[in-house]
Amino acid sequence: MSEKTNYFVLKEKAVPEVLLKVVEAKRLFESGKAASVQDATDAVGISRSSFYKYKDDIFPFHENERGKSITLVLQLDDEPGLLSNILRAIDKFKCNIMTIHQSVPINGIASLTLSIDVFHTEDKVDEMVSNIEQVEGVHYAKIIARE
Repeated sequence: MSEKTNYFVLKEKAVPEVLLKVVEAKRLFESGKAASVQDATDAVGISRSSFYKYKDDIFPFHENERGKSITLVLQLDDEPGLLSNILRAIDKFKCNIMTIHQSVPINGIASLTLSIDVFHTEDKVDEMVSNIEQVEGVHYAKIIARE
């Protein structure tokens, strides 16, 4: 018989310090700021056994990090490397691409639809779209949805 899993949402001040340090050690290791679990646990001041005991049981809660996205439609020339240039223009604004859909080009013109996570740059979306429109080979870029 399997054990039922219960979940709780707690304020940070109610979480034991060792669990907060496990979360920080996970962040250090997963981001590459610590080369090993040992380095991560040493950096935050916990034992590896504490890390392994709790690592699968605690995760940060990101209440506001969902739903900040745009859907962008572009019309562009069918040229090698153009998609890469568009993605570089988006990368300058530290946005994450969630989906990419490109139509089969007709008469050398393709339609591209991108869903982009703009949570961290929500105030610079218009500037990003303007930069995308400046990429050579892009005919236009238009936001068709914003969540």
